[in-house]
Amino acid sequence: MVKINKNYLKLQENYLFSTIAKKVSDFQKINPDKKVIKLGIGDVTLPIIPVVVKAMKQAVEEMGEKETFKGYGPEQGYDFLREKIVEWDYQKRGIPMEKEEIFVSDGAKCDTGNFQELLDINNTVAITDPVYPVYLDSNVMAGRTGGFNRETQKFDRVVYMPVTEKNGFVPELPKEKVDLIYLCLPNNPTGTVLSKEKLKKWVDYAKEKEALILFDAAYEAFITEENIPHSIYEIEGAKEVAIEFKSFSKTAGFTGVRCAYTVVPKEIQMGGVSLNTLWNRRQCTKFNGVPYITQRGAEAIYTEEGQKQIKENIEYYRENAKIIREGLEKAGYTVFGGINAPYIWLKVPEQLTSWEFFDKLLEEKNIVGTPGSGFGPSGEGYFRLTAFGSRESTIEAMQRLK
Repeated sequence: MVKINKNYLKLQENYLFSTIAKKVSDFQKINPDKKVIKLGIGDVTLPIIPVVVKAMKQAVEEMGEKETFKGYGPEQGYDFLREKIVEWDYQKRGIPMEKEEIFVSDGAKCDTGNFQELLDINNTVAITDPVYPVYLDSNVMAGRTGGFNRETQKFDRVVYMPVTEKNGFVPELPKEKVDLIYLCLPNNPTGTVLSKEKLKKWVDYAKEKEALILFDAAYEAFITEENIPHSIYEIEGAKEVAIEFKSFSKTAGFTGVRCAYTVVPKEIQMGGVSLNTLWNRRQCTKFNGVPYITQRGAEAIYTEEGQKQIKENIEYYRENAKIIREGLEKAGYTVFGGINAPYIWLKVPEQLTSWEFFDKLLEEKNIVGTPGSGFGPSGEGYFRLTAFGSRESTIEAMQRLK
């Protein structure tokens, strides 16, 4: 008899955003005349920038000619894109990097979920609470989390690092020994950041404890303030203890195109074994690479015109975040985030749970957000809105809330 992986039974029945999508769908079936404004899932609304469209069209033409046709590409990504990433994202910031340390993929979500495969099942995992669901769920699937305590809504072998209003949404260094540390900065869902000085404490901790930091920097393009690192490798010693994940989804509107990359420095050795070598082996076995057409599109971002065009889109979403933040404050809400990130984190009225506020907002104002409790126990009492809607819908949503 075939046996299932029972670790999957420890997961919530449905993925957070699937639950939200079903609730919205059910509401719209009953109320087809209602205009629902979706500020819940972080999907972009602006079209792909012109230089990317042009590059992808050219790549399509190349695929139609025998002389320029491309079949299977390198699992790590084409050199033309990896070299541009090294130059524009790292060397221009004074960060030493080699193209062999860059692995192009189809999404940061996939990579953050898959990277734990390289690591022993008995490693202790530390996550912020609240947290992006894939960090915890992928470790649950692997069986790295132990039993589930229904009273606390936490897994026994996971170290939770609460980030709430009380500590300024800044996680404290774990008091116990941990092996894997997940950090997402700028943070999803709270929208907060760490200064270089505060991030250095995490790098120093990882070096002292021989831990590994899995650093999700998918939203770094939205940083506006000085002294906020755009890469963990701006911190001295980080290349010895940190893996970095970046994405084109929000910066270049690639949510439907799918392209990202993971940085695995050659310096990282775990038990004398190179993680760069292991990740390369894993990708060669389980991943066939990102399509040539997509990578040519991503390459076009790394031009003067490409940078200009994506910055215009990013500024559009930043302005949306400002509109939401100021609109909520005028409506009397306590608000966090929305300055260095496209997410706004607000406190719900005290008499309501996060999911009750979700239902009330959907039914009475026809606005969709994300309940904070969906990101973890410490997210209860909070709610996330995204800045990725259209300008018109963003303004209308704030008018409804007033």
